Amino acid sequence: MNSFGRIFRLTSFGESHGAAIGGVIDGCPAGVPIDIELIQQDLDRRKPGQSHITTSRQEADRVELLSGIFEGTTTGTPIGFVIRNKDQHSADYSNIKDLYRPSHADFTYDQKYGVRDYRGGGRSSARETIARVVAGSIAKQMLAIQGVKIQAFVSRVGEVELEKKYHELDLGLTETNLVRCPDPETAAKMIARIEDAGRNHDTVGGVISGIATGIPAGWGEPVFNKLHADLGFAMLGINAVKGFEYGSGFSGTKLAGSQHNDEFVPGENGIRTITNHSGGIQGGISNGEDVYWKVAFKPIATLLKEQNTVDVHGNVAVINVQGRHDPCVLPRAVPIVEAMAALVLADHFLLSRVSKL
Repeated sequence: MNSFGRIFRLTSFGESHGAAIGGVIDGCPAGVPIDIELIQQDLDRRKPGQSHITTSRQEADRVELLSGIFEGTTTGTPIGFVIRNKDQHSADYSNIKDLYRPSHADFTYDQKYGVRDYRGGGRSSARETIARVVAGSIAKQMLAIQGVKIQAFVSRVGEVELEKKYHELDLGLTETNLVRCPDPETAAKMIARIEDAGRNHDTVGGVISGIATGIPAGWGEPVFNKLHADLGFAMLGINAVKGFEYGSGFSGTKLAGSQHNDEFVPGENGIRTITNHSGGIQGGISNGEDVYWKVAFKPIATLLKEQNTVDVHGNVAVINVQGRHDPCVLPRAVPIVEAMAALVLADHFLLSRVSKL
């Protein structure tokens, strides 16, 4: 289960402290112009060491495109790529190779495989998401030709929440601060909250909001592989994600049906809805309105403080993790959320082309 997608399909490989992370993209149509620098920009938004509120691990994360792109355009053949790991400190994990880190995949990997790579979590490490960002960036460039734009931003860190709706914000401000929140005042409070967690050798979680605009009506499947179900599957497959909602989400349960229904009206460019509690999806299929969602991230499980645990033999032990870790994953997870949304939408765009003559 290392592949994602049906037509536009990514297969990733590699471990956190291995030689490289990479992937193969199948199904990308020929003739798509690809700007490598745009891919690198997305990787730079995800990479470690970009600010004092992220891990200090230093990785250039330069992508090497191996196949499938010729003279800046996709050829229709598999797109192979690799990102070399340069700054692994595997020795930081030698003291815990026989211990199970609380709330990590150490115990469950041992139970499933009988063996695990204890260096940074191996395959379970969020470093694997580099491959998703590369593939997602290519998907975004393909979708942009269709007029589809995807934007994500941090909307909550701990108890610090951005109260404004996405259409009330200048989303162009998202990349102007360390935490990637488009409201400068709220961003400052979020940064302070992350700094506080770091000083206490603790971590903090939060929420990332995402919006996709320009999606025409008709993308998605009516029963299985509903558009919102595939988005939820994609988001819940991101490391540290604990919840997903789209449209009105859980808050919509507080409304009466007469308040929640999105009434149709004629528009200049076709039928529209007055409100968008549906989040741009009805019956599993896009209706032409903005698709928007939220993703909940737990506090990162790696704490630079002593915790109680057991060893591989079941003996009670104390664990003291070393190394370089994020006090909050949210700023670096924004491009990952965008990438996973792009992979889903690219797949549904291609599926829509074969669903009718």
